[in-house]
This record gives sequence, structure tokens and C-alpha cells, in this order.
Amino acid sequence: MKQLIFFLLTVIPLSCFSQEDWNWWNELHGWEPGMPSWRFFLTISPGFLGPNALPVPEMKKGILSGKKEIEFGPDFHFKDGDNTQDLSGRFYYPFAGAKIAIEVYGVMLEHYSMSDAIRDERVARDKDARGLAIGDLYFSSMIQLLRDRKFPDTVLRLACKTASGGRLDAARYADSPGYFLDLNFSKNLSSGLRNTQWVPFGMLGFYSWQTNDDMNLQDDALLYGAGMDIRFKEMTVSNSLSGYHGYKDNGDRPIVYTFDLQKKLKHQTFRIQYLYGLHDWIYQTVKLSYIWKWD
Repeated sequence: MKQLIFFLLTVIPLSCFSQEDWNWWNELHGWEPGMPSWRFFLTISPGFLGPNALPVPEMKKGILSGKKEIEFGPDFHFKDGDNTQDLSGRFYYPFAGAKIAIEVYGVMLEHYSMSDAIRDERVARDKDARGLAIGDLYFSSMIQLLRDRKFPDTVLRLACKTASGGRLDAARYADSPGYFLDLNFSKNLSSGLRNTQWVPFGMLGFYSWQTNDDMNLQDDALLYGAGMDIRFKEMTVSNSLSGYHGYKDNGDRPIVYTFDLQKKLKHQTFRIQYLYGLHDWIYQTVKLSYIWKWD
């Protein structure tokens, strides 16, 4: 009986708290005792993380909607060696006569599957290279600076990225805070066609996030974008190019082309987006979403 009690008090607790074998990672990346933590081997930039880690912010097009909105839907990211699926959501709430608005959005759940080559390129410590992750949560406040003037409609946005995203060991999220601020512009032009509007839009701002580099803990980037909406009575077709330009040049200069099609009904909007990564963020993405709007 004493031997059984001794077994329960020693062997079982040791097995519960035993360390995972990291020899495969240590040998692959030349890590030895006394060297910095594995976290310092990662590159905290969009070029070496999952597709949802540090995405290019979506442009707001210079106008704050006067309706409250809830948007959700699945996203499908395609890349050789890293196919990812996720479920994302967004909540938008205007007040003060749509002169001010707040927005909360993020990825609720992500499923990923990486090849060994991508896993090793990113120095990830997830040996299986597949699993589930929870994404970062973003909060933004927006102010309508100008509207219906000779100067383009202008919205100021101030946003922060939380460190709520998981699976840093799998190089899926940055596990660090960040923020961006930008001005979004648009101008409604006459098309000469009935029930059709041409609306060019642009974005200019600043993006910053924390890294794991002791010498330069923060990466700063110029945020930019431009595009064109073609708005019909119940449909909007949009094409745009956007990105940001970090100063480290370590995969921190993503450029993305976006095609956006929205079909409006009375209180609902169905939306499909296609994103094509041109630089650093090298994914092709299809986003499907449903938007509910109300006064």
C-alpha cells in the first residue's frame, strides 16, 4: 500500500508536468543551452507569420455609415505550404449623427495546416504544423472630419491591435500589441450613367507593432492605399491596391490587391472579396460574408 501511495505522489505528477521533447527543433535551428529563447528566433512580420497575424488594414473610404452593422463569415487563404481557413466577425456602431463610430473586429477561430518547409522557414515549434488558433482582436475609433464639401470626404481612424492571438509557437500570430492611424478619403464623381457612381478612394497613415528585437522593439511602417468603387443601385464593385512599408525590410512590406463585390438588399448585404498578395504577404484569399444593418 505504501508503495502504491509513493507511486501516485511521485511518478504521476512528474508525467503530468513533463516537458515536451524539443530536440528536433534544437537540432534543426542550432539551438544550444545558454542561447536566447526560441521566441527570439521568430521574425515578427507579415512575411513570416500566418495570413491573419499582421494583415493590411481594410480601407474605410472616407464615409461613416449611419447604420449599425454586424458582419461575419468564413475566409479561405491559399498558399503553397500554408492553407488556412478561419471565421471572422465585425461589429460597427455609429453615434453623434454618424460623425463618430467605433468598430470591433477580428478572427474568432483559425484552422491551419503548414508544410514542414514553411514551418522551418518560420522557425515554428509546432512539430505537427497543423491545428487551431484564436485570432487577434482589433478596436478602432473613427471620426468624420469632412463630408459633402469641395474637399474629398475624410475619415480619421485610430485603431489598436491586441495580443489576444494564440499559437506564437506555430508562428500564426505575433503575440504583441500594435496600432495604426490613418486618413481615409473618397470623392463621389458623376459617371454620366443613370444610377451609377464612380467613387475613387485612398488611405494614408502610419502602422506600428511590437517585435522581439531587443535593439529595435518596434517596427514602424507607412500605411497607404488607393482604389475605385463603381456603385450601382443595389451593387458595388471595388478594386484597390493597399499595403504598408516597414523600415526593417524583413518581410514587413506587404502589398495586396483586393476585389470586392457587395450585393445590397433591404437590411442585408452579401459580400465576396478576393485578395491577391503581391509582396511579402503572399496569399490568395477568398472572403465570404453576410452583413446585417439596422438603424
